[in-house]
Amino acid sequence: MLFLYNILVYLSGFFIKIIALFNSKLELFVKGRVGIFDFLAEEISDNDKIIWFHTASLGEFEQGLPVIEQTKREFPSHKILVTFFSPSGYEVKKNTTAAAIVCYLPLDTTYNAKQFLKIVKPELAIFVKYEFWPNYLSALKKENVPTLLVSGIFRESQAFFHWYGSFMRKSLQTFDHFFVQDENSKKLLESIDIKNVTVSGDTRFDRVSEILERDNALAFLEEFKQDKLCFVAGSTWPEDETLLKDYINNDASAAIKYVIAPHNIKGGEIEKLKASLDKKTILFSEIAEKNLADFEVLIINTIGLLTKIYSYADIAYVGGGMGVSGLHNTLEPAVFGVPVLIGKNYKGFIEAENLVGIGGVISVNGKNEFKKEFDYLINNELILNDLGEKNKNFINKNKGAKIQIGDYIRKLIK
Repeated sequence: MLFLYNILVYLSGFFIKIIALFNSKLELFVKGRVGIFDFLAEEISDNDKIIWFHTASLGEFEQGLPVIEQTKREFPSHKILVTFFSPSGYEVKKNTTAAAIVCYLPLDTTYNAKQFLKIVKPELAIFVKYEFWPNYLSALKKENVPTLLVSGIFRESQAFFHWYGSFMRKSLQTFDHFFVQDENSKKLLESIDIKNVTVSGDTRFDRVSEILERDNALAFLEEFKQDKLCFVAGSTWPEDETLLKDYINNDASAAIKYVIAPHNIKGGEIEKLKASLDKKTILFSEIAEKNLADFEVLIINTIGLLTKIYSYADIAYVGGGMGVSGLHNTLEPAVFGVPVLIGKNYKGFIEAENLVGIGGVISVNGKNEFKKEFDYLINNELILNDLGEKNKNFINKNKGAKIQIGDYIRKLIK
């Protein structure tokens, strides 16, 4: 099986280079890996002590960030290396100050794994949530490098737990310890005789809790919101925006300010969204020297502001759940103690499932249900505040994963 896997990796690398000629994202994937070993050799000296974090993409980086920052503070003599598999993570976070070195992870070939570890010589390797690369994990085991998985989540449908998954089960056996999000993940691992497991929870709860400690003030939002109820829709896709546009265009009250932060901020799509709204609408890129209090809808056509914008919400909507693109992070608005609306497709997003279970997040399956739930919230202040408080309490109850992980790391670092 390892032989077949290696052939598949080499073939994938070959075909990706061809497809990259016609796909901008894959072009970044390929070009970002050119000269990676030379780059690492320049950045790492023989005397450097490296702690390596691997994150698949942006979401996993954010998930691992509390542990990364905690490790950086506690071991200032070590260099933090963060690797990404996906351009959507690397291109956004390549200049992060959380790590001394940031780069792509070379494809999982036997040669790449050996060469990577030869240069990096990590004292500790930490994988966030998933990505189980057999050659890297095998090489780490051979070099006796302690290897951890943090915020792991396992499902019965995964290959590890079926007769055909023996090859991948061997990769799991290379880990020194698993820090998983829930009891079900622990039970699944135990069913394949993996006992070195701790249910620590999801580090994203720590991540979003830290948001409250920052300065979230945005002068333009204060000017826009005034003293009106503010609805913030974040990371929306066209399927989500269909719901929102219908409600906004039929709202005759003028008592609500609407903020929409689309996932896709390409110019043509943003202008199309703006043109579809009947209310007085302004783009973030147009706000200079404008009286924002005069506008009813603000479209955020930039990145990096959404978390702070959520702090101004009285009600939030998180996109991705009306289509098949995948639900975005419901914890970011929930931490501010506001009720959150989402689309119908949230199965498999454990934090959303739990928040729906306690009532702080409300799933809607179409325009009519969105209108019903939204109207109910804005006309029942006590209910609105109660649901928001449920979200806040849920996050407070579930934070602390980084403390358990940090205790374990301190036992490993010299």
